[in-house]
Amino acid sequence: MWRSERSAAIRSVAGAGSLRPFSMSDERRASEMTKASHAEATLSRDLFALAADLRQRGVPFVLATVIWTQSPTSAKPGAKGIVTADGALFGWVGGSCAQPAVMREAMAALHDGRARILRIDPVGSPDQPPRPGVIVAPMTCHSEGALEIFLEPFLPAPQLLIYGESPVADALLRLGKAMGYWVVALRPGASGAPAEVDEWLDSLDPGDRPRRRPTVAVVASLGAYDEDAIEAALRAGVTFVELVASRKRFRAIRETLARSLPETLLERVKAPAGLDIQATSPEEIAVSILAELIAAKSVWRNTWRPEEAGARTELPTREAIDPVCGMTVNTESARHVVDYRGQRYFFCCPACRRLFEADPEAYLSTTR
Repeated sequence: MWRSERSAAIRSVAGAGSLRPFSMSDERRASEMTKASHAEATLSRDLFALAADLRQRGVPFVLATVIWTQSPTSAKPGAKGIVTADGALFGWVGGSCAQPAVMREAMAALHDGRARILRIDPVGSPDQPPRPGVIVAPMTCHSEGALEIFLEPFLPAPQLLIYGESPVADALLRLGKAMGYWVVALRPGASGAPAEVDEWLDSLDPGDRPRRRPTVAVVASLGAYDEDAIEAALRAGVTFVELVASRKRFRAIRETLARSLPETLLERVKAPAGLDIQATSPEEIAVSILAELIAAKSVWRNTWRPEEAGARTELPTREAIDPVCGMTVNTESARHVVDYRGQRYFFCCPACRRLFEADPEAYLSTTR
């Protein structure tokens, strides 16, 4: 009884309208389909758990999802992967033919913070221009398949460093938190900080925090340690610093800092802080400062790079062209390598490597 019920269920999975007799091969095929579906669901759950962990820790990553395929392709719609800033790929979005383009565009998404659709096909550059937001890359392997992958970057919340104990600083803490900033209060010698802050430092040095997130700083110490706070923020790599002070006061501060800091760093400081909206109260001044941070977002947001996310794509010596299929291969992670006549050649897959080994000169003559 159990076997007949199980066979009926499998027939339903395989297609109840079939006219041919049900066989054991159908049962095995349905069982394999069920196992594959279960494996995909398990992988998706693992990836979502990884994504949640990365988000919680403020680690930048890109979620890659296959949204369309044209057979033959190893990845199917719904396949997912996570690319981190150090060039690691978790999950599955296609084989060695697709991965170099996916990794390259994922790094670009981490840099500019913009989602995009990557289309990989044998043509590479279709006769008609691609749809808006779609980036086309050639499928240089011998496969005739094509696929589209949606690349969605997840970047850590922008960071707001607030120096000082003052009414303006307190207002910035509250409003900055409401706007989604990761708020860090730097108050040396203070007994504590308001509950709204994400971190409180008993120091002026933010350490490596500006490298972890897009960061801006506001110095609102009202003269208590303006010069030291500005210098600490600039030396830590903050690209946009606002000072709550008058123009006259800032001129004096700038003259002092010019003795120890280059002009290129001092150009990152803006004073008086905020847009000129006739603000008077601490809350209004805080609003004017946050509005200016929004207006200047392209200055400080686009200059930030995720840790280790720039060097891999900016050094051309770390990429090579597969002499067989023409694909760009990452030389650091390539597994298929041949040394021939004192030179090293990199390949996207074993098939290309074997073709080259059989007749190297046939492929080298076309690249000379």
